[in-house]
Amino acid sequence: MASFFDDETPEVSPQLLDGVRSAAVPLTGAASDLDALVEGMGAARFVLLGEATHGTHEFYTLRAALTRRLIAEHGFTAVVVEADWPDALRVNAFAHGEGGDTEAEGALGNFERFPRWMWRNRDVAELVRWMRAHNAARPEAERAGFYGMDLYSLHASMRAVVEYLEKVDPEAARRARARYACFEHFGEDPQGYGHATAYGYSETCENGVVEQLLELQRRQPANARDEDARFYAEQNARLARDAEAYYRTMYAGRNESWNLRDTHMADTVDALAAHLERKLGRPARMVVWAHNSHLGDARATQLGDQGELNLGQLLRERHGRAVYSVGFTTYTGTVIAAKEWDGPGLRRRIRPALEGSYEHLFHEVGVPRFLLRMEELGEAASGLRERRLERAIGVVYAPRTERWSHYFLADLPAQFDAVVHCDETWALRPLDTDAGHEEEDAPDTYPFGV
Repeated sequence: MASFFDDETPEVSPQLLDGVRSAAVPLTGAASDLDALVEGMGAARFVLLGEATHGTHEFYTLRAALTRRLIAEHGFTAVVVEADWPDALRVNAFAHGEGGDTEAEGALGNFERFPRWMWRNRDVAELVRWMRAHNAARPEAERAGFYGMDLYSLHASMRAVVEYLEKVDPEAARRARARYACFEHFGEDPQGYGHATAYGYSETCENGVVEQLLELQRRQPANARDEDARFYAEQNARLARDAEAYYRTMYAGRNESWNLRDTHMADTVDALAAHLERKLGRPARMVVWAHNSHLGDARATQLGDQGELNLGQLLRERHGRAVYSVGFTTYTGTVIAAKEWDGPGLRRRIRPALEGSYEHLFHEVGVPRFLLRMEELGEAASGLRERRLERAIGVVYAPRTERWSHYFLADLPAQFDAVVHCDETWALRPLDTDAGHEEEDAPDTYPFGV
């Protein structure tokens, strides 16, 4: 098994560089740039669009351009993002011309948890504004929604379950409040709950969240209008169950909590697909946005060797060729990232990629932006399939410990069906005035934040 500190990566031969150059499709900014990528997706039902950082403008704009095409030209009806379910539902209402928000910036207002800049930025605002206009001109069956698949919103999701039940069944709402009351001892601090239960200071709330989910799953919608609301409540109850387990396992080791989180994301995608299929009467087609480390098949990485699974792996195992995944990489530039967990988002300089990495190899290709479709790699590019370093910058960037904080070994062609490389990239444009300030790098304190 490879160590995190094993730097024995293959050399870059002139033949390999020539092979990658010949396979690379330059991206020039023309409207037709993405034709080859959209064509390669074929009849995929789940298109996974990654990112090498959580704060890069080019990744968001390219994903948004692909998403608009998949919705407008290929009948995709869901955008599922690495965000919390109840926060994204407010955006979903805006995209459908419902709710009280008349501006995209307002609809993104529920994204208050660190890191707000991931979703409260101009690029996402432009996409959901476009979705609202697109939906307004389409029949209901052709409208696209915006959904979250993460599991951090424990308390918000429990409140949403109770609020739904109060409208349709006050007695059921009373039972839900009683079950969720178990968490009141810990206030709004789910990590405090996790710490207390993991070390035996308190009994767990597991039985209550499981019972509440089972009761909601048995509940039949009162009418067609109630079908969405009941499903949204069920998903919040599923999130509460999984979040309870996630926070309880945080202290058991990274792999266990990571695996639980990514399994929740995969289950959310599947549950939403099944719900939309029931409504539409046809298989749902969905675009999924998340970090490369969630969407690139973990079985092709050093992290997978060490026991991690991820969303991309699970969807491939469950749906096979109906999944098409795209990774995004960069060599250098700027990024919005914090210096420590829960810190402010700052405009940071990304150091040039380490020698021996895929990003450094792609820089040597000499094409500012290009697309690689893995099925079209020729014999000369076969060396790309040997494991190399791959960079992953999350919501925290630690340049002074970059090698062990942000790199792992991977087989990129086995991770993704295609990769888009942007050699120099720029930071996201946050909506909030307290994010995006430029600051010189200082010592960093947290190694991961994907």
